[in-house]
Amino acid sequence: MNTKLIALATAGLMLSGCATIVNDPNIPVTASFSDGSEGSCHFQNKRGAWTANMPGTVMIRRSDDSLIYRCETDDGRQTTGSITSEIESGKLAASVIFWDLGITDAITDKHRTYQGNIVIPVKKADEPIEEASQGSSAS
Repeated sequence: MNTKLIALATAGLMLSGCATIVNDPNIPVTASFSDGSEGSCHFQNKRGAWTANMPGTVMIRRSDDSLIYRCETDDGRQTTGSITSEIESGKLAASVIFWDLGITDAITDKHRTYQGNIVIPVKKADEPIEEASQGSSAS
């Protein structure tokens, strides 16, 4: 009886730090343009590609590479960039302490995350050149 209890407790401790078990494969990323305009963005990493209307939230698959974005505002301004993938430090520490060393997490990338709320910089829209208007006098 004690052997089974010890084995169960050991298995519970070893699995409790594994991000593969406790983390969802996808995470929500909320994005908006710096000037508040609307448009669309195409996001891509080695795990997949997603398109979203801006501003908005898209479910992105966790990955150890940067999340590349290509966006266009409704008025045609374009911007590109990337968001760095980060390691969830709590999950990494638990993996080391509980001896699995994050091997499964490294394969599945479920210990990785992206910043949850991002503001994508876009250049300001060019202001239209106003022509001097000819005033007409009403009689």
